[in-house]
Amino acid sequence: MDAIEITGGRPLRGEVAVSGSKNATLPQIAATLLASGESRLRGVPDLADVRTLGRLLHHMGAKVERATDGSLMIDASGVDRPEAPYELVKTMRASVLVLGPLLARFGKARVSLPGGCAIGARPIDQHLKGLQALGAKIELAHGYVEAQAERLRGATVLFDLPTVTGTENLMMAGALAEGRTTLENCAREPEVTALAEALNAMGARVLGAGSSVITIEGVTSLRPMDITAIPDRIEAGTLLAAAMITAGDVLVRGARAADFDAALAKMREAGARVTAERDGLRIVGPERPEAVDFITAPFPGFPTDLQAQLMACLSVARGASRVVETVFENRFMHVQELSRMGADIAIDGHTAVVRGVEKLSAAPVMATDLRASASLVLAGLRAEGTTLVQRVYHLDRGYESLEKKLSALGATVRRVKG
Repeated sequence: MDAIEITGGRPLRGEVAVSGSKNATLPQIAATLLASGESRLRGVPDLADVRTLGRLLHHMGAKVERATDGSLMIDASGVDRPEAPYELVKTMRASVLVLGPLLARFGKARVSLPGGCAIGARPIDQHLKGLQALGAKIELAHGYVEAQAERLRGATVLFDLPTVTGTENLMMAGALAEGRTTLENCAREPEVTALAEALNAMGARVLGAGSSVITIEGVTSLRPMDITAIPDRIEAGTLLAAAMITAGDVLVRGARAADFDAALAKMREAGARVTAERDGLRIVGPERPEAVDFITAPFPGFPTDLQAQLMACLSVARGASRVVETVFENRFMHVQELSRMGADIAIDGHTAVVRGVEKLSAAPVMATDLRASASLVLAGLRAEGTTLVQRVYHLDRGYESLEKKLSALGATVRRVKG
């Protein structure tokens, strides 16, 4: 099992490019199921989750391959098995995104209840409620969602709370439904907008993405897409945080301020200088951050996927910071590992109080989920000595060659084969 070894104490300097967005690409891959023919997805990151979803579509009968230019080519013409077995989806929650497209195009779907990171319950009840409103008959049996519908019919769906994958699944289902579908209390994340743009490139009629109300005028058929992935805002935020925790000076090419304004505001409040420059964002980190308080929230609030990374930065801040996690109930599992490196963090329910220390010390640590693994790598960049981050298969689910990008910025970091 691979690990990442980091010798801390070196400020990061230089330029680094952000990869394509995992969280935008996965629903777009699922959306290729809506049309017969070959779709081309450009700038798709080479990640474990992307490969897993590719294997799932291949299992269904699609042709999936990487072109010489790195594009992902998917031909869904031959899909004849509208099912997603547990063996292929147990590690990845995003697999539920095939439910809407399969039901819309084939009138049936059998999809295993999803897996993924152990960061708390992430039920799909809003997905199922919405599909039932569109006329689907749904049964839960033996760990699977079994759904049928002759043709979905447009309806109004009010989400009980904003859900990114729920919004995306219903957008895809509504694209081929009969009549108008109106989705209310939608997730507003940039990845939702990216999916709407991909669907519209396929001939769908989706309006309002990026707001709380999305309308979809159903059409009878869609064509393959040819799109380019948007930059990964979570990777961009992680790279900015890496520069911040090391008091570095880094230009992150491809980073878009509008994608994570709330996180940038907290980095500036903590003493970092963040400026728009050429095709990205430049950050100059302080010698030690100032303490800040923040609360995670759905977009445009502070992204839960950057909570662990900023907490790592605040572990060496001047003063005490207060972090409130409102999105996932188990998303403080990195705290115990950061504490092994000398961080002073106390948890009370959904709140963590981070009392900054002058220095962190290297230690062997273990990643528990995707973003927690990134926070441990960041802590290792600051710590005195050599840190070994184990179980980095979590990291590989969401970051493309992170250790190589950090190394190019001057970090002493390498992958150790297990």
